[in-house]
This record gives sequence, C-alpha cells and structure tokens, in this order.
Amino acid sequence: MADEETLNPKQKKEIAKWFLLNAPAGEIHYVAKDVKAILEGDEEVYDSAASEAFPVYNKSHMICLDLPDRSGEVILTSFSEVGENKYLDPRTAQVAIVDHVKQVCTDVRPASDEELLSPYIEEFRCALDAEVIKYVSEAYPKGFCSVYCTNGKDVDGPGSDFEFVVVISAARHSPQNFCNGSWRSIWNIDFKDEEQIVEVGGKLQVGAHYFEEGNVQLDSQHECNDSTIFQSPEDSATTLISIIRHHETEYLASLEASYLNLSDTTFKDLRRKLPVTRTLFPWHNTLQISLTRDLSKELGVNK
Repeated sequence: MADEETLNPKQKKEIAKWFLLNAPAGEIHYVAKDVKAILEGDEEVYDSAASEAFPVYNKSHMICLDLPDRSGEVILTSFSEVGENKYLDPRTAQVAIVDHVKQVCTDVRPASDEELLSPYIEEFRCALDAEVIKYVSEAYPKGFCSVYCTNGKDVDGPGSDFEFVVVISAARHSPQNFCNGSWRSIWNIDFKDEEQIVEVGGKLQVGAHYFEEGNVQLDSQHECNDSTIFQSPEDSATTLISIIRHHETEYLASLEASYLNLSDTTFKDLRRKLPVTRTLFPWHNTLQISLTRDLSKELGVNK
C-alpha cells in the first residue's frame, strides 16, 4: 500500500490504461470494473484513462457496432476513421458517430462527397466487398467484414494505382463458460496499373482466453504475401478472395496441427503437476496427506 500511495495521478492513469489496453477480446468492461475498484472512486483518473484506452482497444480489436437505424454495421478501425469518433461504413455510405467507452453508435449521417470514392474505384470495391461478404458468411458465421480504399480514392479510370484494405473480424464471447476468442485479419491489396499486377499482404491474428480455475491465453500472429494479375473488377474480386481463402485456411490448418502435436508434457510444464491421485492439492485440509501427518508427528506440532 505504501508504494500505491506514492503514485501520482498521471502514473495511476498510465497503469489503468495498460490494464484496459491489454484486456482480452470482449473483456474490457470486466477489466474496467476492476480498475475502477482499484482506483477507489477516483473518477477523474479513470475517465481520463478510459477516454484514451477505449478508442485504441476498439480499433485494434476491430469491434463491430450496429448503426442506430439498424441499416447496417460499422467496423471500428483506423481505416474507417474519418474524424474523431467518426467511422465510415462504405457499404451504406454513412458515417457513424461512436461512444467508445459505451461501445455504441450514438448517431449517423450521410457520408460527404469527399469521404466517398470515385465511380471507377467504387466498382472495384463493391465487387470485392460482395465476394468478401460471401466468404465470411461461410467461414465465420459470426464474422464481420468491410473493404476500404486507402489510396487513390479519386482515380477516375485506368492508368493509376490504387490500394484497398480488406478487414475481417470475428469473435465468440462466452464468459459464462469462462472462454472468449477472436479472429482478426487485415489484407492490404495494391493494384499496380503500369505493371498490371495486384500485390497482396495479409496480417492474421487469433486470440483466445480460457479462465476457468486458471488463466491461459493464446495470441498467435501470422503474415503472408501473394500476388495476381490486374483484371476486371469481378475477375479481380474472385481471384483475390481465392487468395485470402487459401492463406487463411492454411493458417488455421497449421494452428490445428500445432494443437494436435502438443504433448501432455507441454501442458504439465504450463501448470503445477497434480499429485499421483490426479486431484488438486487440498490446501484447506493438509492433515489428510500422510507426509503432513508424519512431519507433524516428528516436529511435535499440535501437541
């Protein structure tokens, strides 16, 4: 407690932010509740930490929120951000205003002309978006996806380069069963008109948290690259989704293979070994263990 009392408000805020930012997928509100309790009612420090941590957490975990009018969803990412607490949904051409701490959309407005794409670029984006939606509905039943233009949004015809980002976010939260998990993938797609090629780079991340009578976390990341030829919007979309499907399926297969190869010895190294009886050590009643009785007798304990 002496060390705690020497912390100034700035130090407390940074510690609170660290806990919030490192919360497992879907658990930031549980962590926030505990952080509040630790701060013992210091609302000013908590509010300051939360206002800085929640936006970063929400965007890094690519959480998806319903639009207020239920016309669609918006994924919170740095790629969809068009202003402070404002995020573009290119599918409905709307901008959502977000309360990061409450994780809700508070309002929505039509996207401005400056926030929308040229008809030429939008044709490519829509074709790719349609294929991504189809793939995600098959591969990730509770997944969300979107396609954003990160460069060249005003290109109005052939002859110039442009870039897209495909984001896929899926989560399964089951705190009542002491487990939560998430899948996040980001695909950078660079259309190079002069070379007539499309370069693809993917970053995949899987997180899982099991906390029944323990605390076991998985955080696995993978990067991959590929390329294909520059084609029409529909043909490019079909080819690109095949590439994404191939790499994500391959990565999932590698994870499954690694789990199958985890020997019983590996798990024993993670946790304290159980006794021969294969039961937890009865710390509440150690006298039932013969060694404890022998030691007590030898040392004259309880006499």
